[in-house]
Amino acid sequence: MRKTLWGIDLGGTKAEGVVLDAENDFSVLSRLRLPTESGKGYGHVVDRIYKLIKMLKAETGLQPDVIGIGTPGALDPITETLKNSNTVCLNGMPLKKDLEEKCGLPFRIANDANCFAMAETHLGAVKEAFPKSEVIFGVIMGSGVGGGLVVNGRVVQGRQGIAGEWGHNFLDESGGLCYCGKTGCVETVISGPALERYYQTLDAKYERLTLKDIVQRHHTGTDQCAAKTMQRLFHFFGKAIAVVINIVDPDVILLGGGVGNIDSLYTEGVEQAKKHVFNNRFDTIFLKPKLGDSAGVFGAAMLVL
Repeated sequence: MRKTLWGIDLGGTKAEGVVLDAENDFSVLSRLRLPTESGKGYGHVVDRIYKLIKMLKAETGLQPDVIGIGTPGALDPITETLKNSNTVCLNGMPLKKDLEEKCGLPFRIANDANCFAMAETHLGAVKEAFPKSEVIFGVIMGSGVGGGLVVNGRVVQGRQGIAGEWGHNFLDESGGLCYCGKTGCVETVISGPALERYYQTLDAKYERLTLKDIVQRHHTGTDQCAAKTMQRLFHFFGKAIAVVINIVDPDVILLGGGVGNIDSLYTEGVEQAKKHVFNNRFDTIFLKPKLGDSAGVFGAAMLVL
Protein backbone atom coordinates (compact mmCIF):
# COMPACT_ATOMS: atom_id res chain seq x y z
CA MET A 1 0.00 0.00 0.00
CA ARG A 2 1.17 3.53 -0.79
CA LYS A 3 2.84 5.09 2.25
CA THR A 4 1.39 8.47 3.13
CA LEU A 5 1.61 10.99 5.94
CA TRP A 6 -1.58 12.72 7.11
CA GLY A 7 -1.61 15.97 9.08
CA ILE A 8 -4.15 18.43 10.48
CA ASP A 9 -3.32 21.99 11.49
CA LEU A 10 -6.05 23.06 13.93
CA GLY A 11 -6.45 26.80 14.36
CA GLY A 12 -9.06 28.97 15.99
CA THR A 13 -10.56 30.05 12.66
CA LYS A 14 -9.63 27.24 10.27
CA ALA A 15 -8.56 23.64 10.18
CA GLU A 16 -6.28 22.55 7.35
CA GLY A 17 -5.43 19.01 6.33
CA VAL A 18 -2.76 17.53 4.09
CA VAL A 19 -1.83 14.13 2.72
CA LEU A 20 1.83 13.76 1.75
CA ASP A 21 3.34 11.05 -0.44
CA ALA A 22 6.10 9.56 1.71
CA GLU A 23 7.45 7.62 -1.28
CA ASN A 24 7.82 10.65 -3.54
CA ASP A 25 9.75 13.31 -1.60
CA PHE A 26 6.67 14.18 0.50
CA SER A 27 4.79 15.65 -2.45
CA VAL A 28 1.27 16.90 -1.70
CA LEU A 29 -1.52 14.53 -2.70
CA SER A 30 -4.29 16.60 -1.15
CA ARG A 31 -4.53 19.82 0.84
CA LEU A 32 -7.90 21.06 2.07
CA ARG A 33 -9.25 23.46 4.69
CA LEU A 34 -12.52 24.40 6.30
CA PRO A 35 -13.64 26.88 9.00
CA THR A 36 -13.14 25.59 12.54
CA GLU A 37 -16.18 27.47 13.88
CA SER A 38 -14.79 27.14 17.40
CA GLY A 39 -17.47 29.49 18.72
CA LYS A 40 -19.92 26.61 18.40
CA GLY A 41 -18.08 24.64 21.07
CA TYR A 42 -15.73 21.75 21.60
CA GLY A 43 -17.96 19.03 20.18
CA HIS A 44 -18.41 20.99 16.98
CA VAL A 45 -14.62 21.37 16.57
CA VAL A 46 -14.22 17.57 16.88
CA ASP A 47 -16.92 17.12 14.24
CA ARG A 48 -15.14 19.57 11.90
CA ILE A 49 -11.88 17.66 12.17
CA TYR A 50 -13.74 14.42 11.44
CA LYS A 51 -15.36 16.03 8.39
CA LEU A 52 -11.98 17.30 7.14
CA ILE A 53 -10.50 13.81 7.36
CA LYS A 54 -13.45 12.40 5.42
CA MET A 55 -12.86 15.04 2.73
CA LEU A 56 -9.18 14.07 2.46
CA LYS A 57 -10.12 10.40 2.18
CA ALA A 58 -12.65 11.14 -0.54
CA GLU A 59 -10.22 13.25 -2.58
CA THR A 60 -7.30 10.81 -2.40
CA GLY A 61 -9.11 7.48 -2.24
CA LEU A 62 -6.65 6.56 0.53
CA GLN A 63 -6.92 5.59 4.19
CA PRO A 64 -4.57 6.83 6.94
CA ASP A 65 -2.94 4.54 9.49
CA VAL A 66 -2.29 7.41 11.91
CA ILE A 67 -2.86 11.17 11.81
CA GLY A 68 -0.72 13.99 13.18
CA ILE A 69 -2.45 17.08 14.50
CA GLY A 70 -1.01 20.43 15.48
CA THR A 71 -3.05 22.30 18.06
CA PRO A 72 -3.12 25.66 19.79
CA GLY A 73 -2.00 24.74 23.28
CA ALA A 74 -0.46 21.48 24.44
CA LEU A 75 -1.62 18.02 25.40
CA ASP A 76 -0.90 17.35 29.06
CA PRO A 77 0.75 13.89 29.10
CA ILE A 78 -0.46 13.22 32.64
CA THR A 79 -4.15 14.17 32.37
CA GLU A 80 -4.34 13.63 28.59
CA THR A 81 -6.29 16.86 28.22
CA LEU A 82 -5.46 20.03 26.30
CA LYS A 83 -4.17 23.13 28.10
CA ASN A 84 -2.82 26.63 27.39
CA SER A 85 -4.95 26.98 24.24
CA ASN A 86 -6.21 30.34 23.00
CA THR A 87 -9.08 28.38 21.44
CA VAL A 88 -10.51 28.21 24.92
CA CYS A 89 -13.18 25.58 24.25
CA LEU A 90 -10.36 23.03 23.87
CA ASN A 91 -8.88 23.60 27.33
CA GLY A 92 -9.41 20.73 29.74
CA MET A 93 -10.78 18.47 27.01
CA PRO A 94 -9.45 15.00 26.00
CA LEU A 95 -9.04 15.93 22.34
CA LYS A 96 -6.71 13.06 21.39
CA LYS A 97 -8.94 10.43 23.02
CA ASP A 98 -12.14 11.86 21.53
CA LEU A 99 -10.67 12.06 18.02
CA GLU A 100 -9.37 8.50 18.23
CA GLU A 101 -12.76 7.23 19.31
CA LYS A 102 -14.64 9.19 16.64
CA CYS A 103 -12.27 8.43 13.76
CA GLY A 104 -11.15 4.93 14.76
CA LEU A 105 -7.52 5.91 14.25
CA PRO A 106 -4.51 6.75 16.43
CA PHE A 107 -3.50 10.43 16.59
CA ARG A 108 -0.19 12.15 17.40
CA ILE A 109 -0.60 15.63 18.90
CA ALA A 110 1.84 18.51 19.32
CA ASN A 111 1.45 22.27 19.61
CA ASP A 112 1.84 24.58 16.64
CA ALA A 113 5.40 25.63 17.54
CA ASN A 114 6.57 22.01 17.63
CA CYS A 115 4.93 21.42 14.25
CA PHE A 116 6.72 24.48 12.87
CA ALA A 117 10.05 23.11 14.10
CA MET A 118 9.32 19.64 12.70
CA ALA A 119 8.39 20.97 9.27
CA GLU A 120 11.47 23.16 8.95
CA THR A 121 13.66 20.29 10.19
CA HIS A 122 12.40 17.66 7.76
CA LEU A 123 11.25 19.72 4.78
CA GLY A 124 12.47 23.31 5.12
CA ALA A 125 15.38 25.49 6.15
CA VAL A 126 17.24 22.99 8.33
CA LYS A 127 17.03 20.19 5.77
CA GLU A 128 18.29 22.54 3.09
CA ALA A 129 21.14 24.20 4.97
CA PHE A 130 22.20 21.98 7.91
CA PRO A 131 20.62 18.53 7.48
CA LYS A 132 22.91 16.87 10.04
CA SER A 133 21.72 19.10 12.89
CA GLU A 134 20.57 17.14 15.93
CA VAL A 135 18.93 19.80 18.13
CA ILE A 136 16.55 22.36 16.61
CA PHE A 137 14.68 25.11 18.47
CA GLY A 138 11.80 26.69 16.59
CA VAL A 139 10.80 30.15 17.81
CA ILE A 140 7.34 31.63 17.29
CA MET A 141 7.29 35.39 17.90
CA GLY A 142 4.06 37.08 16.89
CA SER A 143 0.97 37.93 18.89
CA GLY A 144 2.50 35.64 21.51
CA VAL A 145 5.87 34.00 22.06
CA GLY A 146 6.36 30.24 21.99
CA GLY A 147 8.81 27.59 20.92
CA GLY A 148 9.19 24.00 19.86
CA LEU A 149 12.05 21.58 20.40
CA VAL A 150 13.10 18.83 17.98
CA VAL A 151 15.91 16.41 18.85
CA ASN A 152 17.14 13.80 16.37
CA GLY A 153 14.12 14.44 14.19
CA ARG A 154 11.50 14.00 16.89
CA VAL A 155 9.48 16.44 18.96
CA VAL A 156 10.44 16.71 22.63
CA GLN A 157 7.30 17.50 24.65
CA GLY A 158 8.58 16.91 28.19
CA ARG A 159 7.01 15.34 31.24
CA GLN A 160 4.40 18.10 31.54
CA GLY A 161 4.04 18.81 27.82
CA ILE A 162 5.59 22.28 28.11
CA ALA A 163 9.06 21.79 26.58
CA GLY A 164 10.02 24.84 24.54
CA GLU A 165 7.68 27.29 26.30
CA TRP A 166 10.29 30.02 26.67
CA GLY A 167 7.62 32.71 26.21
CA HIS A 168 6.59 32.33 29.84
CA ASN A 169 10.02 32.50 31.42
CA PHE A 170 10.50 35.65 33.47
CA LEU A 171 12.30 38.37 31.53
CA ASP A 172 11.62 41.85 32.96
CA GLU A 173 9.13 43.47 35.31
CA SER A 174 8.45 46.21 32.77
CA GLY A 175 6.43 43.74 30.71
CA GLY A 176 3.66 43.86 33.27
CA LEU A 177 1.01 41.25 33.96
CA CYS A 178 0.75 38.33 31.54
CA TYR A 179 -2.49 36.49 30.75
CA CYS A 180 -0.91 33.40 32.34
CA GLY A 181 -1.05 35.14 35.74
CA LYS A 182 2.68 35.85 36.08
CA THR A 183 4.43 39.17 35.59
CA GLY A 184 7.23 40.09 33.19
CA CYS A 185 7.07 37.04 30.92
CA VAL A 186 9.08 37.06 27.69
CA GLU A 187 5.74 37.35 25.86
CA THR A 188 4.87 40.57 27.69
CA VAL A 189 8.11 42.20 26.55
CA ILE A 190 8.93 41.11 22.97
CA SER A 191 5.67 39.92 21.41
CA GLY A 192 4.24 42.12 18.66
CA PRO A 193 1.46 43.61 20.82
CA ALA A 194 3.90 44.22 23.69
CA LEU A 195 6.25 46.18 21.44
CA GLU A 196 3.35 48.17 20.01
CA ARG A 197 2.19 49.08 23.54
CA TYR A 198 5.72 50.12 24.49
CA TYR A 199 5.98 52.45 21.48
CA GLN A 200 2.66 54.03 22.42
CA THR A 201 3.93 54.82 25.94
CA LEU A 202 6.84 56.71 24.36
CA ASP A 203 4.82 58.73 21.87
CA ALA A 204 1.12 59.03 22.70
CA LYS A 205 0.50 61.58 19.92
CA TYR A 206 0.24 58.77 17.38
CA GLU A 207 -2.60 56.33 17.16
CA ARG A 208 -1.31 52.91 18.09
CA LEU A 209 0.99 51.87 15.25
CA THR A 210 1.49 48.33 14.00
CA LEU A 211 4.87 46.75 14.55
CA LYS A 212 5.42 46.85 10.78
CA ASP A 213 4.99 50.64 10.87
CA ILE A 214 7.35 50.93 13.83
CA VAL A 215 10.02 48.92 12.02
CA GLN A 216 9.67 51.14 8.94
CA ARG A 217 9.99 54.29 11.07
CA HIS A 218 13.10 52.84 12.70
CA HIS A 219 14.71 52.27 9.31
CA THR A 220 14.12 55.87 8.26
CA GLY A 221 16.25 56.99 11.22
CA THR A 222 13.88 59.87 12.00
CA ASP A 223 11.76 58.40 14.82
CA GLN A 224 13.56 58.12 18.15
CA CYS A 225 10.62 56.29 19.73
CA ALA A 226 10.76 53.64 17.02
CA ALA A 227 14.51 53.33 17.55
CA LYS A 228 14.02 52.85 21.31
CA THR A 229 11.33 50.24 20.67
CA MET A 230 13.60 48.26 18.36
CA GLN A 231 16.52 48.50 20.77
CA ARG A 232 14.20 47.13 23.46
CA LEU A 233 13.39 44.20 21.18
CA PHE A 234 17.03 43.43 20.38
CA HIS A 235 18.19 43.78 23.99
CA PHE A 236 15.51 41.59 25.51
CA PHE A 237 15.45 39.08 22.65
CA GLY A 238 19.16 38.55 23.26
CA LYS A 239 18.68 38.00 26.99
CA ALA A 240 15.70 35.69 26.49
CA ILE A 241 17.11 33.50 23.72
CA ALA A 242 20.45 33.19 25.53
CA VAL A 243 18.63 31.34 28.33
CA VAL A 244 17.44 28.79 25.76
CA ILE A 245 20.94 28.47 24.31
CA ASN A 246 22.54 28.02 27.74
CA ILE A 247 20.09 25.26 28.70
CA VAL A 248 19.47 23.42 25.41
CA ASP A 249 22.44 24.48 23.24
CA PRO A 250 20.63 23.94 19.93
CA ASP A 251 22.51 23.53 16.67
CA VAL A 252 19.94 25.71 14.90
CA ILE A 253 17.35 28.27 15.99
CA LEU A 254 14.55 29.15 13.57
CA LEU A 255 12.76 32.48 13.93
CA GLY A 256 9.10 32.29 12.94
CA GLY A 257 6.06 34.51 13.39
CA GLY A 258 5.53 38.16 12.52
CA VAL A 259 8.23 39.50 14.87
CA GLY A 260 10.57 36.79 13.60
CA ASN A 261 10.36 38.39 10.14
CA ILE A 262 12.40 41.38 11.30
CA ASP A 263 15.74 40.98 9.54
CA SER A 264 17.66 42.92 12.20
CA LEU A 265 17.04 40.15 14.72
CA TYR A 266 19.59 38.07 12.81
CA THR A 267 22.22 40.77 13.28
CA GLU A 268 21.53 43.12 16.19
CA GLY A 269 19.41 40.59 18.10
CA VAL A 270 22.03 37.86 17.75
CA GLU A 271 24.77 40.28 18.81
CA GLN A 272 22.84 40.91 22.02
CA ALA A 273 22.47 37.17 22.61
CA LYS A 274 26.24 36.73 22.39
CA LYS A 275 26.65 38.87 25.52
CA HIS A 276 24.73 36.39 27.66
CA VAL A 277 25.77 32.97 26.36
CA PHE A 278 28.04 30.98 28.68
CA ASN A 279 30.79 30.18 26.20
CA ASN A 280 34.01 31.70 24.87
CA ARG A 281 32.54 31.88 21.35
CA PHE A 282 29.12 31.83 19.70
CA ASP A 283 28.38 29.00 17.28
CA THR A 284 24.58 28.86 17.33
CA ILE A 285 23.09 29.07 13.83
CA PHE A 286 20.01 31.26 13.25
CA LEU A 287 17.94 30.48 10.16
CA LYS A 288 14.97 32.05 8.42
CA PRO A 289 12.17 29.54 7.87
CA LYS A 290 11.35 28.48 4.32
CA LEU A 291 7.85 27.00 4.44
CA GLY A 292 5.71 29.98 5.44
CA ASP A 293 2.07 29.13 6.10
CA SER A 294 2.68 25.51 5.10
CA ALA A 295 4.82 24.76 8.14
CA GLY A 296 1.93 24.04 10.52
CA VAL A 297 0.15 21.43 8.45
CA PHE A 298 3.34 19.86 7.04
CA GLY A 299 4.80 19.65 10.56
CA ALA A 300 1.64 17.93 11.81
CA ALA A 301 2.10 15.30 9.11
CA MET A 302 5.75 14.88 10.13
CA LEU A 303 4.62 13.91 13.66
CA VAL A 304 3.77 10.43 12.42
CA LEU A 305 7.28 9.67 11.17
